[in-house]
Amino acid sequence: MKHVFVFLLLISSCSITAQNKRVTFGVKAGLNYGDNGKIEFTDITNAGENILSENADGRVGYHIGLFLRGKITDNLYIKPELQYTQNNSSYSFDNRKLDYDIKKIDAPILIGVSLLGPLHVFGGPSLQYIVENDLEDVRLGNVKNEFTVGVQFGAGVQLGRLNADIRYELGISDNQAQSIGDNTGQTIRVDTRPNQLILSVGIDL
Repeated sequence: MKHVFVFLLLISSCSITAQNKRVTFGVKAGLNYGDNGKIEFTDITNAGENILSENADGRVGYHIGLFLRGKITDNLYIKPELQYTQNNSSYSFDNRKLDYDIKKIDAPILIGVSLLGPLHVFGGPSLQYIVENDLEDVRLGNVKNEFTVGVQFGAGVQLGRLNADIRYELGISDNQAQSIGDNTGQTIRVDTRPNQLILSVGIDL
């Protein structure tokens, strides 16, 4: 968690520079809709044979956080963000549904370009720290990598102090969580990479 505190300290200290007209500090919140990767059931008593593999169904999650936007030129800006996110998805098989929830800290670092009037487009990497992952009725171990990398890109509008954007996020770091303490002879693996649309609304402070 020390990396999270470093991010918080960075954002807080940078907010002091918001008196500069080229730097803006603000808060944001919104909804995300999407899923994670496949769930796989493997028979460990039969040479690790894959006996079932299902894609995730998307569900609605949420996020809340802070952002810092600094102008590089009149039409070009950089926007680091720090936010708490909950991603929700589910898996359906054999007339059964398992809900899968991931709680994480996201730190997107976005480069944006102003186009026409209030419209702008942006994109960049998103650094992610997974705080907790929970698969219904299944005891999961820790994810393989707590820190992962994704990519985000989208478009938004800036109307005075208010801003709104829609973006797409794709996890690019290979990562998974695996069941533990199971005496059934099966291992369950879940792909933790997000694949989602994100709608955010923010306000400059």
